[in-house]
Amino acid sequence: MRAAVTYDNGKVFQHFGKTAQFLVADIEGEDVRNEQLLSTNGSGHGALAVLLKQWNVDTLICGGIGQGAVNALNEQGISIIRGVNMDARMALQAFARHALADDPSILCTHHDHEEGHDCGSHSCK
Repeated sequence: MRAAVTYDNGKVFQHFGKTAQFLVADIEGEDVRNEQLLSTNGSGHGALAVLLKQWNVDTLICGGIGQGAVNALNEQGISIIRGVNMDARMALQAFARHALADDPSILCTHHDHEEGHDCGSHSCK
């Protein structure tokens, strides 16, 4: 299994559609292996689902995420664990130990907010 975490400065980035990097790793049993920090090269929102699929990602770990991105990930067969706010490597380890749970109530609707909205500045629900 391969998991990807939205990544910014060592932490789980809180806005999926604007993440510039993913920390991607293979999960074998309860072990995290082959960690790689991969760039999105400016891709955003819906294009990220395709990019994750190209990297053979099975599960995305993230903070905030919008319904459009959830739909795009579902279309690619990628599972989502949202509402995670911690160190990115710790999130991968917790996932490997089955200690992370998806919080489907986390839904970023930033498109309804003012220009320049940052999901990391408040709780998007």
